[in-house]
Amino acid sequence: MAFAAAVMPEKWIVEISEALGFDPFPMSPLTFYLARNLSLLYGFVGTALLALSLDLPRYHHLIRYAAFGTVLFGGLQLVVDLQSNMPLWWSWSESMSAVVGGFLMYWLYRRSGLKD
Repeated sequence: MAFAAAVMPEKWIVEISEALGFDPFPMSPLTFYLARNLSLLYGFVGTALLALSLDLPRYHHLIRYAAFGTVLFGGLQLVVDLQSNMPLWWSWSESMSAVVGGFLMYWLYRRSGLKD
């Protein structure tokens, strides 16, 4: 879905932003560029994690690092969101979903029996 968001019409980006209660979306090439590139980044990270998960015996040594990186990313997301004056519901849901996902990934890694 992240890849679809990267190519959605500008009108949809503006409408979704307003539906979420944000200030009017700035009609600037830079804001659309950033929104689309962030969607691409999420899509590629998700694809990479999926690829790792499809061959755990081969990539098990990377899973632990991916889990810790995801937890760290979630914490840094919270800092960035708070500095950006995002609504608290957005900041907590976005960052905590990454933190919980990272801990879940690490927990599943530990349960898999494929340890370094």
